[in-house]
Amino acid sequence: MKRMLIINPGSTSTKVAVYEGKQGCVKEVTSKTIRHEDSELKAFKGKPVILQEEYRTQLIITFLKDSGIELETLDAIAGRGGFVPVQNFQSGVFAINKDMIHDLKTRPLNEHPCNLGAILAQKIATVIEQKSSKTIPSVIMDPVVVDEMMDISRISGMKEIELKSFFHCLNQKAVSRRFARKVERNYEDLNLIIAHMGGGVSVSAHRKGKVIDTNNAMNGLGPFSPERTGGVDTRALIDLCFSGKYSKEQLCLMNVGEGGLFSYLGTSDARKVEKLVESGDKQAKLVYQAMAYQIAKAVAAYAASFLPDDGKIDAILLTGGLAYDRNYLIPWITARVNKIAPVEVFPGEDEILALAEGLLDVLEERQTLKIYSSPQG
Repeated sequence: MKRMLIINPGSTSTKVAVYEGKQGCVKEVTSKTIRHEDSELKAFKGKPVILQEEYRTQLIITFLKDSGIELETLDAIAGRGGFVPVQNFQSGVFAINKDMIHDLKTRPLNEHPCNLGAILAQKIATVIEQKSSKTIPSVIMDPVVVDEMMDISRISGMKEIELKSFFHCLNQKAVSRRFARKVERNYEDLNLIIAHMGGGVSVSAHRKGKVIDTNNAMNGLGPFSPERTGGVDTRALIDLCFSGKYSKEQLCLMNVGEGGLFSYLGTSDARKVEKLVESGDKQAKLVYQAMAYQIAKAVAAYAASFLPDDGKIDAILLTGGLAYDRNYLIPWITARVNKIAPVEVFPGEDEILALAEGLLDVLEERQTLKIYSSPQG
């Protein structure tokens, strides 16, 4: 039985869990979402997120102690992967090494709390080694920068701007494998269209185990979402930029953070929007339907990523936090796309579980552990 620590850092919390696993099956031992109060984060405001390393490390160690988990009983640690600056980064499980930590600390592609995942995992692995002389592996898996796109998918229409692969890779790969197990096939043999619907919405074409096209949900491309604008009229956006009414910071926030549902309804909480729809709010229903419509259009568009020689599209998978809405969002999307392929729903993100499953696969040698190599050598 292998005991594993899983770490998923967010902007205002750190999700931590301990799993035990054997023969491909994992079971949660204990978990907690460690909340970071505004008063605690005040000291880090406006500073790189990596400066929270010691602060979050001590909170994780305290959680383990309070849960009766001795550090020496851990066999491996997984952290959510960050914005490592590697082109054409492939999916899989990667050992955390000095090159990865250096790149995340000095030149990440984006400033984001997930950059702490590898840093915290290695830090606690080092504490264990210093305390007990026991060396344990620490890994990341399927970070947001995984890039398996076709060359044709990178062309934007403006030569100065190349389309990038930033998407909810960890969850999309995890639900792909769960669906494959459900239908008793290999992920590498399937053609899938997957929509991860959370704070951002990323829709991707998975062809035989590779994500050949996706929208950059991190920067707000694709369908609009609870807090992101999605694709907008670029000329109108340029006019806004030069109108003198808004600063660069304000426009960035309007694009990611206060776009989408928030822009129209003043909330990015889809549960509140559901209640507005239920109460008969016509504006809320129109905007919420429009979001479902844009997601459905994106799903339909990615059907064009597959050529006839690729075979049929096996399924459309809807996942993420918004996939819990079986009353409105899921039926609205399904009604527009189910002629393309059967629709399956995997609500939630399950990033912690995905990391635990991937780490156990490596520990039990069902998956090869990959070695990170910095582009700087």
